[in-house]
Amino acid sequence: MKCTAVLQIMGMGLLFTALPSFGAGPTTVVEKYGRLCTVGNKVCDARGEPVVLRGMSLFWSQWMGKFYTAETVRWLRDDWKCTVVRAAMATGSKDGFNGAPEKTMAALRAVIKACVDTGIYVIIDFHSHNAHKETENALAFFDQVSKEFGAYPNVIYELFNEPQDVQWSTIIKPYAETVIPAIRRNDPSNLIIVGTRTWSQRVDEAAADPLAGPNIAYTMHFYAGTHKQSLRDQTARALAAGIPVFVTEYGTCGSSGNGKFDPAETAAWYEFLEANHISYCNWSVADKAETASILIPNLNKLSGWTDEELTESGKLVKGQLVKMNTPIFESLGK
Repeated sequence: MKCTAVLQIMGMGLLFTALPSFGAGPTTVVEKYGRLCTVGNKVCDARGEPVVLRGMSLFWSQWMGKFYTAETVRWLRDDWKCTVVRAAMATGSKDGFNGAPEKTMAALRAVIKACVDTGIYVIIDFHSHNAHKETENALAFFDQVSKEFGAYPNVIYELFNEPQDVQWSTIIKPYAETVIPAIRRNDPSNLIIVGTRTWSQRVDEAAADPLAGPNIAYTMHFYAGTHKQSLRDQTARALAAGIPVFVTEYGTCGSSGNGKFDPAETAAWYEFLEANHISYCNWSVADKAETASILIPNLNKLSGWTDEELTESGKLVKGQLVKMNTPIFESLGK
């Protein structure tokens, strides 16, 4: 089965559908895979073949905005072999989108532009635990970014980072049903990812009452030191029910982000994700003094990180990315 890619020429009101041309030989990851779509319970490339993106999530933009740069994105692609970067755009604080929209959008644009320029995918994440209480701002935000960037096949939208203990069918799903049309008016086809209850773990509930419409996947987050086989089993049931899952955030430690480093359980998760063609982004690109950070505290370097400047988590995650993604980059033309 093939996915039809929709190209929108912004400002001209012109829409047409076409499959990307692969004959010339792709030179970037996005040229290789094209505009992503969903087929059954898989996220797929433009040909309808399952694809696994592996990459990094930036930290909350208001606290680690220093890494929202083209320099960092390029290093993550070239040295860490990331095929996707997630921009965790803070919303609710005075320094987030709701309080400082121009500053926040400038940082976000820098990341999106860098991902487009380097030919990798970018997740535009409305990074909130209470997005259902920020619907008007979410509508304004997604209308704006989809107008600006919806023509690029690099773009993935994440509507609601981590809903807490609010119901799927009565709160989270209606929020998504309100926000998705604001995107689809400008961008008919790029992938949209929707958060799920309990810090984006209850994908089984979304599977029992899924959203209508094409190219929608569902968020599952895990922290290996806390979330183990029972969450893998729960996710497997959601896949069996037919919904695609995307891990936009995971950690190698406990759910606080500062718990015990757990490489064994992280390895079990990697095996599960690869076996089920589930994409995943690690939390996070930060030099904060916590286990989940990939960089040692207060490093203050935007790129060029040596192994000695990585945390134990950073070394593990980089090793996985380089091992799994290097063949993808080696397949690209020069």
